[in-house]
Amino acid sequence: MNARDNMNPAYSHADLKTDHNYELMDIEAIQKALGRSRASIYRYANTDPAQGLLNLPYDPTRLNPELRQNDRDPLLFHPTEVSRFARDVLKMKQVTIQVQEPTQNETNRLLREILQELRSLNQAIGSNRNP
Repeated sequence: MNARDNMNPAYSHADLKTDHNYELMDIEAIQKALGRSRASIYRYANTDPAQGLLNLPYDPTRLNPELRQNDRDPLLFHPTEVSRFARDVLKMKQVTIQVQEPTQNETNRLLREILQELRSLNQAIGSNRNP
């Protein structure tokens, strides 16, 4: 029962929180990575479907999903959260989550271009302030 948590050694926690857009994991991906049943994943997820609450406060003993806007949105989990959960809660010794960049599509390409343009503008503004 090995899950995977070796974020490519070239990436640090800081990298994960900045420019890299990684695919979030759905229930099936977690089920496959941790070798647990679908029911088990739902049981551990930090949700409260009975009361209809969408975004519960962080609970270190549960698997915390990303924020949702609607109760119909699927439960999605960040790979580092899945790794933390497997290591800290399930007490798995060797945890490796394979992180992959999302497949490139037109939206991603446009967002990257916009980000690059914003960075250029920010640099230009910064250089004008400090001549």
